Amino acid sequence: MDYQQNDDYGYEQPQSNSNSTANGLKIAIIILLVILAAVSFLYWQSVRRDAEEIDAMKGDMERITVEYQELRSDMDTLHFANDTLRASLDVQRHIADSLMDRMKRERNVSYQKIKAYEKELGTLRTTMQGFIKTIDSLNQLNKKLTGENLAYRREISTLRTSTEAAKETAAELNTKLKRGAVIRARDITLRATNKNGKDVTRARTATQLVTTFVLAANELANPGERVVYVRIISPDGYDLADSQSSTFEYEGSKIPYSASRQVDYQGEDLAVSVFYQGSGMTAGQYTVHVYMDGHMVGSNVIILK
Repeated sequence: MDYQQNDDYGYEQPQSNSNSTANGLKIAIIILLVILAAVSFLYWQSVRRDAEEIDAMKGDMERITVEYQELRSDMDTLHFANDTLRASLDVQRHIADSLMDRMKRERNVSYQKIKAYEKELGTLRTTMQGFIKTIDSLNQLNKKLTGENLAYRREISTLRTSTEAAKETAAELNTKLKRGAVIRARDITLRATNKNGKDVTRARTATQLVTTFVLAANELANPGERVVYVRIISPDGYDLADSQSSTFEYEGSKIPYSASRQVDYQGEDLAVSVFYQGSGMTAGQYTVHVYMDGHMVGSNVIILK
């Protein structure tokens, strides 16, 4: 063992004790530094991990917020004519708005809250898909109904066209039937007679004009009694009439007639003579018109000397 001499007191102290203490102190300091470094490293790792987790949670919140906004925008594109469905959609829009407002005001973000928001987002998505399916079903039904409606319209249009065509055909047939049912007069003649009923050759000596004709047979005409009107127009262009009140209805107007007669027509040829009493007749061309049932059934031009 080495000793050092102490000049003050005259004895020597051992050098090993001082060195041991210094070495122990150094070792303790080193250990403390190592522990401090380890603790600092672990703390730094913890802080960094917490920061990463916070950043991750913020990213999740931003992602969920964007998804909420997109879902909310999709809700605005949906439209229902049905009052119940429209009211239900409005409720879901209100829920989405409330959730987005809560997320904007959220300060203490945690994984539990993120999971809760994601769950509510999933519920809204499921509801949204239900609305979309309902709209698709309604659109398909509407297309089906529209197609059926178009088919019905075409059918109705076809039936209407057929009905109109049938009406036109019936009207044409009815018109033809009415025309075919008109009784015609043929072999119309006009002769002059004197007061004794004998034929005369000079019109100036005549006191009576006799119009003869045959009402032709017609199976379509209704049999029965009817009135025949004869209108005689003189060479001067005047109507020969018994009086000014001797008129009948023809095509919406009242026209004068020279003589009339009631006949019983039974669908077969019927010879008819109608007499006009008058005087002062002149020679020339006379026009004779025969009317019955509102129609002019015959006419002829005859010259009396």
